[in-house]
Amino acid sequence: MICAIMQPTYLPWAGYFNLISQSDVFVFLDDAQFQKNSWHNRNRILVNHLPHWITLPVRHAALCQTIRQTELDDSKNWRRKHIKLLQHTYCKHPFLNEILDVCNILEQENFDNLAELNIKIIIWFLKKLEINTKVCLSSQMDLEGKRVTRIIRILQQLKADTYLSPNGATEYLNEDRFVDQTAIHLTFQEFKPYPYTQYRHDSFESHLSLVDVVANIGWDATKQYIECFN
Repeated sequence: MICAIMQPTYLPWAGYFNLISQSDVFVFLDDAQFQKNSWHNRNRILVNHLPHWITLPVRHAALCQTIRQTELDDSKNWRRKHIKLLQHTYCKHPFLNEILDVCNILEQENFDNLAELNIKIIIWFLKKLEINTKVCLSSQMDLEGKRVTRIIRILQQLKADTYLSPNGATEYLNEDRFVDQTAIHLTFQEFKPYPYTQYRHDSFESHLSLVDVVANIGWDATKQYIECFN
């Protein structure tokens, strides 16, 4: 069984969903420590032909707070701002209507914390992409240890025989000597985004939120885009 583990991020990029699509089980590491100015509460879209951060305001009460302990700061009126930004940015894109449900989630749903919001949006994306990977939360598991030790415990509890890791984790997996601590096979994701047509944008900008992909090429083409390296 192949297992992948990632922290829930805001409006993730295509590679996040490619990782999930290659897994039998995907674990949201929702009790990981929240990192300020990270993908946890922001991502990038194209605004006026330039990459632009779309950021969720949060209450950072303690240095050690987890993503699921991080509250959204509703005093900043972020819902209206994000909906307005997404609608304005993609209003002339060929597949605007296919991303409007994201705006509905932001407008209509109530969220207790940052992790809950991120996971809600990610699961909605997964349904639209017809990715049926089983998902679970690390906060609902009996875990001890940090970094690689924690990952190994997750894999052991799920009885996984293969850990599929994003390439960005290579350094700390090597530092913590993952392969010396377990017989679980370690493999790395191979996903390099290829250019897709971006509305009235001459030079391709990669690693944007999946919202940008869908608004430009639609859900059917996005499914193929996600699965191109499977």
